[in-house]
Amino acid sequence: MFDYQPTLRGTVVELRPLREEDEEALFAVASDPLIWEQHPVRDRYKLDVFSAFFREFLASGGALTVRDCRSGNVIGSSRYHAYNPHASEVEIGWTFLARSHWGGIYNREIKLLMLRHAFQFVGRVVFLIGPQNIRSQRAIERLGAIRVGSRADSAGRDAFIYEMTSVPNEMIRNLSCG
Repeated sequence: MFDYQPTLRGTVVELRPLREEDEEALFAVASDPLIWEQHPVRDRYKLDVFSAFFREFLASGGALTVRDCRSGNVIGSSRYHAYNPHASEVEIGWTFLARSHWGGIYNREIKLLMLRHAFQFVGRVVFLIGPQNIRSQRAIERLGAIRVGSRADSAGRDAFIYEMTSVPNEMIRNLSCG
């Protein structure tokens, strides 16, 4: 059975199951409007909108809190969704990260840790990314994801489908599971 909420440790981040008490720290990250500028829900930086999102995230049973290993601070979140054992696939998404941690190693390690975990259970990982979210498209392409089509996301919005069926060993080798 797929474990939606593992604890995953790398060299720069730790992912652990989302907890109720994470809401304040995650809102501190999410309250930056620039995080959401390419997202379909652009006002998620507002407390009432974020609170509804957080409740949904918590109820999903697949959300993870991301902490910076050096400082111990909460720097974002990500989520597994829609595990389908018959299709041997799971979706990764809903990732947001403090702008102080944009531009390289943090998001990359988050995704690689999540991919390594997912590929223990499935043969395909799917990412649904909005057409206007160029930053996320480029980031996932740098990891080797391939755009294979489009479909509506869980909220009925248009999204590009990206997929990965493996992660190059040299990417995984550099992860430390401390």
